[in-house]
Amino acid sequence: MNVTLSLLAAALGAALAGPAQAVSLMAPPSVAKTQLAGPVVAQLTSERATHGLDADHGFKIAVQHPGVDDTLVIRLHHTYKGVRVFGSESVVVAAPDGHVVSESIADRRSGLGKGSANALGLATADFSVKPRLTANAAVSAVTKKLAVTPRAQVAPSSAELIIYPEMRTVRTAEAATKADSELNALDVEELVAGYQLAWLVRTRLVVGTKPLYRDTVLSALDGHVIAEWNALQTEAGVGHSQYNGDVPLNTKLDGKTYKLIDPTRGTGGTYGAIAVTNANHSTKSGDVYSSATNTWGDGKQYISGGSTTNANGQTAAVNAMWGMMNTYDMLKNTLGWHSLDGKDTATFIAAHVSTAYDNAYYDDSCRCMYIGDGSVFNSLGSIDVIGHEMSHGVTAATSNLIYAGESGGLNESNSDIGGEVVEAYARAGGTGTSIPASGNDWVLGKEISKNATPLRWMYKPSLDRSSPDAWSSMLKFLDVHYSSGPNNRMFYFLAQGSNGDPASEMYSKYLKKVPAAMTGIGLEKAYRIWFKAATTKFTSTTNYADARNKMVEAAQELYGKSSKEATAVTRAYAAINVGADVDE
Repeated sequence: MNVTLSLLAAALGAALAGPAQAVSLMAPPSVAKTQLAGPVVAQLTSERATHGLDADHGFKIAVQHPGVDDTLVIRLHHTYKGVRVFGSESVVVAAPDGHVVSESIADRRSGLGKGSANALGLATADFSVKPRLTANAAVSAVTKKLAVTPRAQVAPSSAELIIYPEMRTVRTAEAATKADSELNALDVEELVAGYQLAWLVRTRLVVGTKPLYRDTVLSALDGHVIAEWNALQTEAGVGHSQYNGDVPLNTKLDGKTYKLIDPTRGTGGTYGAIAVTNANHSTKSGDVYSSATNTWGDGKQYISGGSTTNANGQTAAVNAMWGMMNTYDMLKNTLGWHSLDGKDTATFIAAHVSTAYDNAYYDDSCRCMYIGDGSVFNSLGSIDVIGHEMSHGVTAATSNLIYAGESGGLNESNSDIGGEVVEAYARAGGTGTSIPASGNDWVLGKEISKNATPLRWMYKPSLDRSSPDAWSSMLKFLDVHYSSGPNNRMFYFLAQGSNGDPASEMYSKYLKKVPAAMTGIGLEKAYRIWFKAATTKFTSTTNYADARNKMVEAAQELYGKSSKEATAVTRAYAAINVGADVDE
């Protein structure tokens, strides 16, 4: 799904395995390795009957990326009569010889067809996949509903025919008599109540100078809107940077002109390597920055209305390149993950997007980022913001967490976590194969704030007066920038531990076992567990309960079933009301 991811959208509304082993992800998969997908699909297809599925059920490869120990991670959509069942998928880890090492499943397909798995009855046994509404009519209906004209489009709107499962939340039998306020995330589950044939319409527009990106699920029978959500997912020369002092930059000499293209990082993509372009107050990416000298920027906040190409205008580009270099290096050097997609495909950042624009966002249609100059905020190119936006690119290339409900909160949280890890790595010099234990500040956006007030606090999200500190049944109804809060707190506790004093901002009332203050395992191990779970186990519909279970699995695979790391994951999630607490 092509989506754009923004750090600040909601914030602006408020403001105006045994011994430890490293996650060593392989280089981009070879042709021979990617051919493992065929045998994997054949194996899964041959096993349909054992799951009670009939011959109308199939699999469609969505994406492939490298895994650990020369494995290949293959993400497959579940299909029915050739049409994708939205949010129903398998994530398979395949060994070099083609056998399935593990399969993580989000199963929303079993109510379809004539197999024994159909628990919804004969009403869905002959589900028709023939739409009455055409794709063009669906796009037109959504465009009309948004009250914008097609001429504003920055990319063609598209419509995909899908089978949309209607989900309902039900309590487990054990939680039947619990009060709502006492519910734990593991006390409820999502069940399929029915299906609708629908068009998933992706509109990517610019209205005035602001992007309007939206995903809409429209009935393919009568055109009514079933669901919709915001898809704007927000957040060596010498460079004089705004936030990091003088920094080294790798540039490309083209004749007598230097360009902000780093030939040492990334391949392919739009510019053959990572690069920074000058949007020059437009919504287009513009041209790559160029200069007659190889010294860039003046280290000062952009002067509104000034040149975007003089020394002051170049500073935003320096900020962007420095953040991009450090994010690329952190992923590659510590995890063996190449660029955003694991395949070393180059990305780029467009600086000076729009005018006085108070946002930064990732756009998967170009696998690039856009950075504003700020008005309420300073330039949006701080290291944690860049790390945040680029982490959205990793999510888009792997789990592709749906940007709504609990999965949307986890999507945002993944980027907040990535921003903190990149900040720690960059502050320690941006080198080495391990993630430093310190250097980040555990808050997001403090540097871009004109009064030094962060946008988000990882250790106590409620300090922003909008984000909850723990899971509740209402979490899925919040804006994703706020529903990310509990998982951010979980990650802080996992890395740093909690405090047993009820007066502390690091205290959790949900930790009931011994000791009252859980012990953290450090940023290095915490991120390795998170990254493994997020890239090889999460599906697009993963919620908090599912994330907890898959994080425990990842910790057990990395450090052992009875390891302190697996215990720490269990306690960190218990601390945000997801699962029961355990003794250390």
